[in-house]
Amino acid sequence: MSIASESPSRGIWYFSGDLLFAGRVKGAAVNAGFAFSLLSRWPENPESCPDWIIVDLATKSGASAEICRQAKEHFPDAKCLAFGPHVQAGRLSQARTDGFDPVLTRGQFDGALATLFVTS
Repeated sequence: MSIASESPSRGIWYFSGDLLFAGRVKGAAVNAGFAFSLLSRWPENPESCPDWIIVDLATKSGASAEICRQAKEHFPDAKCLAFGPHVQAGRLSQARTDGFDPVLTRGQFDGALATLFVTS
């Protein structure tokens, strides 16, 4: 599944199965001038070059290492962010080991949404 906005030049790829929270992330992305794509898996033929690749560890933790590997290989300049529930410390730690930077709790990510993409 993919939801894209107008601008192909600046993009955010968001890997999550949480459609409700995706609306908040999309709003922040669009307000900052980014195209937004909600993805369930890595696209076979990417149509754009993302500035941000974001993984929701609550719904995509099993695919997060592969997403980070693909991101570093295909889009080395993209920022790779992972976030997850603070009670799932093991997933957060594994995401750091996998190469995500930054890794945030869901609360930290939600709190940063208003300015996160504006400062990019």
